[in-house]
Amino acid sequence: MIDRRQFIAAVPLLLSGLTARAQSEDEPPAASEPSAQTEPDASLSDVLSRAAQLAPLKAVIVSKAGQQLAARGYHGASPDTSTNIKSASKSIISAMIGIAIGKGLLEGPDQPIAPILKADLPADPDPRLARVTIGHLLSMQSGLDPLSGPNYGRFVASRNWVRFALAQDFVQDPGGSMLYSTASTHLLSAILTRVGKTSTLALARAWFAPINGFRIGAWDRDRQGIYLGGNQMAMTARSLHAFGEVYRRGGRTAEGVQVVPENWVQTSFQPRTSSRYSGDGYGYGWFLKRIGGEDVRFAWGYGGQMLYIVPSRGLTVTMTSQADSPSAANGYRDRLHDLLAGIIKAAA
Repeated sequence: MIDRRQFIAAVPLLLSGLTARAQSEDEPPAASEPSAQTEPDASLSDVLSRAAQLAPLKAVIVSKAGQQLAARGYHGASPDTSTNIKSASKSIISAMIGIAIGKGLLEGPDQPIAPILKADLPADPDPRLARVTIGHLLSMQSGLDPLSGPNYGRFVASRNWVRFALAQDFVQDPGGSMLYSTASTHLLSAILTRVGKTSTLALARAWFAPINGFRIGAWDRDRQGIYLGGNQMAMTARSLHAFGEVYRRGGRTAEGVQVVPENWVQTSFQPRTSSRYSGDGYGYGWFLKRIGGEDVRFAWGYGGQMLYIVPSRGLTVTMTSQADSPSAANGYRDRLHDLLAGIIKAAA
């Protein structure tokens, strides 16, 4: 039984889970609504002005080859407005796993997770748990019943999120098709906490310290104090953009400090699986898609929190939006993709 104090403490988490039904955003899309149309020869300023037609949009930042081309706020917000970046934070967790591997705290993506999380394994675990690797969690291929979308509320209402995630039934063998689950990235946060011997937030603050302008604000934790891997993380559009610029540079800051190992950046962008709904590829915490005729890597959070990297054009584009409604089922995500296509053309 949960006592009264525990129940009161759980209410904000319960509400955050139950009001955001499709945390994964990886869901069947509805028919797309009209996008903010871009004229064939529109300037970047024109493209961004028309973006005001997108009611949920809060901010857009565009950089090319490290130079900021534009930074706009919409509907009373600005690039400096704090936003819950939702599942876009999965790309940040992926970067932290790469850093941990580079520091020797983890062996690599093929390392099994069971020995690290043995204290939280079920009493009689499914033998397949021994085969689940760090890479499987990163690419959403653990095979465990996913705890996003309609199952997210059950996940955050549980007394121990790590144990609850590890106790889920296998719906397929590890390494199978993509099963998008915030529980997978929360297990990665727990792994970082164990091997780093401090909180995931403390590790992030230390490891990302060289990135000018990057800062994590509020961030939810489970009842054991483990920060929620891959959701409920607040930062500004400028902060998310600063992180994207590091990835565009191959893991380096503008000053040349290697924050994320360069080989991990490339490894993250390699397709491992694909969404059953959108068909988009998925690597280690990054979606992969052709947009505007270019290969794009992007982080995607509920409501339309987007971080796009277009390597061939040297572009980093960040978009933040209201975080209280989905972006896939209503076609809004596709309109943001269209906005990016317009930006790619205008910035050429």
